[in-house]
Amino acid sequence: MSVRVGILGATGAVGQRFIQLLDDHPTFDLAAVTASAESAGETYREAAKWRVDTPIPDDVAEMEVAETTPAGIADDDVDLLFSSLPSGVAAEVEPAFLEEGYVVSSNSSNDRMAADVPLTIPEINPGHLDLIEVQRDERGWDGALVKNPNCSTITMVPTLAAIDEFGLESVRVSTLQAVSGAGYSGVTSMEIIDNAIPHIGGEEEKMETESRKLLGEFDGAEVSLHDADVAASCNRIPTLDGHLENVFAEFADDPSPEDLREAMRSFEGAGDLPSSPDQLIKVYGDDEPERPQPRLDRTYADGMGIVAGGVQSTDAGAKYNCLAHNTIRGAAGASLLNGELLVEEGYV
Repeated sequence: MSVRVGILGATGAVGQRFIQLLDDHPTFDLAAVTASAESAGETYREAAKWRVDTPIPDDVAEMEVAETTPAGIADDDVDLLFSSLPSGVAAEVEPAFLEEGYVVSSNSSNDRMAADVPLTIPEINPGHLDLIEVQRDERGWDGALVKNPNCSTITMVPTLAAIDEFGLESVRVSTLQAVSGAGYSGVTSMEIIDNAIPHIGGEEEKMETESRKLLGEFDGAEVSLHDADVAASCNRIPTLDGHLENVFAEFADDPSPEDLREAMRSFEGAGDLPSSPDQLIKVYGDDEPERPQPRLDRTYADGMGIVAGGVQSTDAGAKYNCLAHNTIRGAAGASLLNGELLVEEGYV
C-alpha cells in the first residue's frame, strides 16, 4: 500500500527531519511540501537552508514548494499531512485543512490537551486514536487531527508507562535539553555557550499535563488523566541534539532497581509499526552508571528509541535518567509513527 503524504512547514528544522525520515519509507510517498507565501513557487532546494546531516533527496530538492493552504496542495492528491508548523500558525492553518477533509498528524503544540484530540505515542496509548470519532462529531469536519507530545514529554513517558505497573504515584523530573529543541534561531550562541538556562517557556506545563493524558484511560468518550502528581524543571544546555532527563518516581509498591530495569527492558508497547524500534527502551545497568549521554546515545535505534540508566532506589522510591533524540523521536519521528498508526487503524 502506498500513501501519498505532504509536509506543512517543510523548510524548518522539524520539516527537514520529516524529509529525511520519509526518504525510502516503505509506505509513504512524499507528494507535497509547503512553506510560507514568500517561499511558494521556489524549488525546495532554493527555499530550504538544509541543515540535516544527510543530503536532500534529489526528487525532493526539485519539488515546487506550495503555499500552506488547502488550495496550495489541492492538485497533489494527498492522503495524509504531517504538520511541523509553529503552534501559533498551526492553530490558524490546521483547522482549514481538517475542514477540507485532510487527515493531519501534527507535531505542533496547539490542541494537544484538547479533550477531543488524541495525544498519542503509538507504543503507549494507541487506543486513544479513537478520540477521532468524538472529534468528528464535536467539530463537524471529515478530517482528523492527531498530535504527538512535546519532545521532553516523549523522552520520559515511555519509561513511566513501563514502570506504571508498580503503582506510579508521583514524578519529579529535571531536564537537560538540547539547543535544537528551540529551533535554529531559538537560542543564540552568546546565550548558551559556557552557560545553562534554567527556564524554557511553557515546557514545564507541557510535561506535567501531557504525561498524564498519555498515561490516562480512554473509555470511548473521553480520556481520564492519570492521577500521578507530576512536576518538572526544564533547563537548556549546550548540546546539539538529545534531551537528557533526571527522573524521581514514587510508587504504591516497592520495586527494586532490577525490577524497574527489567520492566523497561521488556516493555513492548503496542503494535508493530515500520518506524518503531524492536526494543523501545534500552537500559544500562549498574556497571555503566555514566550512561546515557546525549552524544553517545541519542542515535539509538536510528534516533527512534529511548535510553535509560542510573536506576537506583531512594528513600521515597527510585531515580533514573532517560534520553531521546529530540528532533527525531521527539518531533518528526513521533508524528511519522502516528501517521503509520493512522494507516494501520484505517483512518487513512
